[in-house]
Amino acid sequence: MIRLELHVELNYEVDQYGADFVFNVHAAQTRSQVIAAENLVLSQPIVPQMYTDPATGNRYVRVRAEPGSLKLAYSATVDMTHHCADAAQLAEVPISRLPLEVISYIYPSRYCQSDRLYKLANNEFGSLPQGYSRVQAISDWVNRRVSFRSNSSNSNTSAVDTLIEQVGVCRDFTHLMIALCRALNIPARFTTGTDYGADPVLGPPDFHAYVEAYLGDRWYIFDPSGTAIPMGFVRFGTGRDAADVAFATIFGGVRPQAPIIRITAVEDTSRGIVRPHHCPEALSTDSVAT
Repeated sequence: MIRLELHVELNYEVDQYGADFVFNVHAAQTRSQVIAAENLVLSQPIVPQMYTDPATGNRYVRVRAEPGSLKLAYSATVDMTHHCADAAQLAEVPISRLPLEVISYIYPSRYCQSDRLYKLANNEFGSLPQGYSRVQAISDWVNRRVSFRSNSSNSNTSAVDTLIEQVGVCRDFTHLMIALCRALNIPARFTTGTDYGADPVLGPPDFHAYVEAYLGDRWYIFDPSGTAIPMGFVRFGTGRDAADVAFATIFGGVRPQAPIIRITAVEDTSRGIVRPHHCPEALSTDSVAT
């Protein structure tokens, strides 16, 4: 089991008219990712409205902030018992056998224009054996062709833009891999979390975007940016692309500060609690689709 102590702090200066916020920074709860304890504190005397999407499990907090400073502090103890599978045994699922709730993740979306990358995807990966190894080949291809560079893209950057510019942050790697997977009818979704294990040279701990591809009977984790340790990803939300799972959506005049994130791994081998590490198995924190 993996146990992570997580702390997220978001700070804003709200203008004289106030502002509305929708946050998605609560750790998701699945059979494999259990929230042992959590706490949310807001600096203003406002009552948050909380909602869990029944389809995705994404957890949202809506607040109406008054003018002045607003600080959100979220802390959680997260226990993860990953489903581990032999990657060589994981097959792609024909369209006719995909669970209906998975179908939407083979369509193009705002940032993942898979319909524009069909020819490229088939030229590069169409002749490869189907299954986990082909999805890993797509992840490796994106990692080789895109260079990680902080502040090299913006909220309008799409998969096609990243393919052309060949530079980006984790969000851009993720969009490009998703688009290529969908071009091959492999369901893929955008997942948000935290970047446990990232090289400090890339900057302080931050939010992280990665891919989950549907293989066999569940969603498996891929990290095309290669900047962190997948076993240490705490999942916040899943969606078609970044438009669905922003950690903060803001309506109004606001000056944000950089997020402050701390992630600490607890190690207690006597209780079977180990630190996140790279492993050869395919990993999932998802439940079996029905």
